[in-house]
Amino acid sequence: MSSDGHTHDHPHDDAAAHPAHAAVEEPPPGYYAVMQQAVEALLIDKGILSADEIRRAVEAMDSRTPAQGARVVARAWTDPGFKARLLADGTAACRELGIEMGPTRLVVVENTPETHNLVVCTLCSCYPRMVLGLPPDWYKSRAYRSRAVREPRAVLREFGTEIAEDVAVRVHDSTADMRYLVLPRRPDGTEGLDEAALTGLVTRDCMIGVTVPAPS
Repeated sequence: MSSDGHTHDHPHDDAAAHPAHAAVEEPPPGYYAVMQQAVEALLIDKGILSADEIRRAVEAMDSRTPAQGARVVARAWTDPGFKARLLADGTAACRELGIEMGPTRLVVVENTPETHNLVVCTLCSCYPRMVLGLPPDWYKSRAYRSRAVREPRAVLREFGTEIAEDVAVRVHDSTADMRYLVLPRRPDGTEGLDEAALTGLVTRDCMIGVTVPAPS
C-alpha cells in the first residue's frame, strides 16, 4: 500500500496499460521475400545447397563494398592497357583483379568531356553488387527509378552535380543479366598520385554516375 492508501497489488496487463511496450507485430513478408524463402527451401530439400552454404553466400555478398569498384577505377586511371580491356569487357577485366562477376555481364561506360553517364534500374534494383556492394536505398526508390530516365539533369542537380548543357547525359538501364559501372573522369591535379591514393578518391556515387570524384 502506498502512502496515499491506494493498494498496488491488483493484477493488471502491462501491455494494455503501456501500449508502447506491447509486442510489435511484424508485417507479413512481401512477394519477393516469400519467393526467396521458397527457393532456399527447395534448394536445401533437393540437396543442391545446404543452409550453411546459403548463409555463407549471403554473408559474402553483404561483406562487399564499393572499395572493389574503386580499385577497378583507379587501375583504369593508371593503366591504359587495363582501361582498354575494361571498356571492352568489364567482366573479364575485373577478373584480372580477382573480382568475379559470376554469370552477370559488367558493362563499363566512360565519362568524357563530351558525355556523362548515369546508371539506373527502372524495373527493380539490378546493381553491380560484386564491385559496389549493397545498393543504397535511394537507388531502389521509385522516385529515382522513374525520374532518372525522364529528367536526369534535374536528378543530378539534387546530388549536387551540375552538367553543362553541351555535355550529353546518357542513362543506362540495368537488366537481370547485365550491370553497368561508370568509369568517372580522373580529377585534375592528381597526376602525382599513385593507384592507392587514387582509390581513396573514388566513391560509390561517382561509379553510379550521380556525382563526380572530388580533387584531392
